[in-house]
Amino acid sequence: MKARRLLLTILLIQLCFSFKTEAQQKQFKTLLVTTTKGWHHESLHAGVLAIQQLGIKNFFDVVLFENPNGFTDKYVEQFQAIIFLNTTGDIFDSAQQKVMERFIEAGKGFAGIHSATDTEYDWEWYTKLVGRMFNIHPTIQTARLNVINPSFPGLQGFAAGKLWTDEWYEFGPEKVSGLNYILSIDETSYDPKVQWGEKKGVGMGKLHPLAWYHNFDGGHAFYTALGHMPSDFSDPVFLNHLYAGIFWAATGKK
Repeated sequence: MKARRLLLTILLIQLCFSFKTEAQQKQFKTLLVTTTKGWHHESLHAGVLAIQQLGIKNFFDVVLFENPNGFTDKYVEQFQAIIFLNTTGDIFDSAQQKVMERFIEAGKGFAGIHSATDTEYDWEWYTKLVGRMFNIHPTIQTARLNVINPSFPGLQGFAAGKLWTDEWYEFGPEKVSGLNYILSIDETSYDPKVQWGEKKGVGMGKLHPLAWYHNFDGGHAFYTALGHMPSDFSDPVFLNHLYAGIFWAATGKK
């Protein structure tokens, strides 16, 4: 009789533990990549802390990418999205690139922040995933932003010509068709002219996009050019915008 009661007690404990584990399972799981092989942004540390806090607030997991040799198909299958936070330069070898490609082909997502467009210029597939590549930028200035597509979440704080101070990227041509632009900058509100040696920047004209999303190669991708300034990552307006992009990348839902 005692043995039977003990067995029932053990089963009840196991059942309760199982329910508790399921109840605590997060919405989704993300891998946060911060590798730099070029310029190292001062805002990286603030960005990591902010995204970790976004995970706590919005009940999703954030795992910091720390072992390049461990970037394998088996490892990344646990994640729903990979985030590139201010990455620069050539950060993946050819084998890791193939892992990333298969990850997106499996229906997963990508979120790129600021200098994610200053990363992997020679990896053609990646340039299409991120959509456009960084070309040049003028000095940091305050400028007026415009919401292009208010149906995409996380843009409420940018309405009515919001003034914002950041490093305004000028981008090269689209690397893929079907980019859905959601946020832009008014070039009449700042001076886009810049020259680095023989390289010049004069702005992008009437449409100077700052953020966009699209479906690509079976998965989904989001990019925002904001995030150069450490202060961006303590601003609720930017954090709301950032979470909306991460949510899209991980779930494909707006």
